[in-house]
Amino acid sequence: MNIRTIETGYASIPLHTPFKTALRTVTTAETVVVKVTCDNGITGWGEAPPTHVITGDSVASIHYAVNNIIKPRLLGESVRKREQVFATLSRSAVGNTSAKAAVDMAIYDCLAQYAGMPLYQFLGGYQSALETDYTVSVNQPDEMAAHAQTCIEQGFHVLKVKVGSDDSLTDIRRIEAIREQVGPEPSIRLDANQGWQAKEAISTIRKMETLGLDIELIEQPVPKHDLDGMRYVTANTETLIMADESVFSAHDARMVLEKNAADLINIKLMKAGGIHEALKIAKLADVYGVECMTGSMIETGIGITAAAHFAASQPNVTRYDFDAPLMLADDTMEDGISYHGRHIRLEEKPGLGISRMKAEAVRWNVDVYSGVSD
Repeated sequence: MNIRTIETGYASIPLHTPFKTALRTVTTAETVVVKVTCDNGITGWGEAPPTHVITGDSVASIHYAVNNIIKPRLLGESVRKREQVFATLSRSAVGNTSAKAAVDMAIYDCLAQYAGMPLYQFLGGYQSALETDYTVSVNQPDEMAAHAQTCIEQGFHVLKVKVGSDDSLTDIRRIEAIREQVGPEPSIRLDANQGWQAKEAISTIRKMETLGLDIELIEQPVPKHDLDGMRYVTANTETLIMADESVFSAHDARMVLEKNAADLINIKLMKAGGIHEALKIAKLADVYGVECMTGSMIETGIGITAAAHFAASQPNVTRYDFDAPLMLADDTMEDGISYHGRHIRLEEKPGLGISRMKAEAVRWNVDVYSGVSD
């Protein structure tokens, strides 16, 4: 089963509500869709959204990397020699993790279809249903409390709250307002997106602990390069600390784990360059007895379907941040995973279970540099 073609398309879908973090504000989800077709007719799907402030990727760089760097190296290769194919993909360029991830997940889709298994079973088959949290964007405290209440009324039990864009006292007021609004039952996770320095993080977290705000965990409280600072925060607070932007690869994960810099790791396919490296990170974390969360960027159902299949396959992936498609006014695909409130069900079809894209959602053979068709 050899790779016959690799094609790219472009999709742009408005969000129904702006997504705001300490790093950026997003109103439209842009993504490069990848289709890998093998010589036996099997087609696999992937996607890569541009996330400049985290991965450094843009629509143009993803398009160029897939078509001009990755594609020439993989055409004609047999996906049955998977380790060889994924090694070639990894070595094709420095960085460009989102472009690699899109091709990686499409190849895994092909492999699982060839095996006649849903991808989560092909990867390990630990479970077939997940529950996602829902993200509360950073805003004024009263706006965030109202949004949090809406999420609870829609059936979500876990809120992922964005902080870190202002001073820490404002962040505390945000969480106080949310906790007062939703009560003690819902779980609250915070994501600072590198917004604090180490001493500020410790002071802020301790105040939240003293106030009894009952925070489950805090993602990436300090800048991604400051592992010593994150270790300092982890050692001097009771709340669980999760590494996110600090971990792109298994090598990064090893540094975090060896330093005891965090209690948990957030694995994202767009950071890791795809499922192949994500599996290494999860297995390494498991050796250290560390649980993981699988999250995402602002992706459509294609990327989230791949991430959900990966997450469902691994026993130490215990938390799931897969709300991105719920923020979109529409989606790129007609099938794949399905949402039932906070519950996500994985299809029992081979591969990702994606049979086709919505005809109006993806523009194929688009010159992303000029925005016009070839």
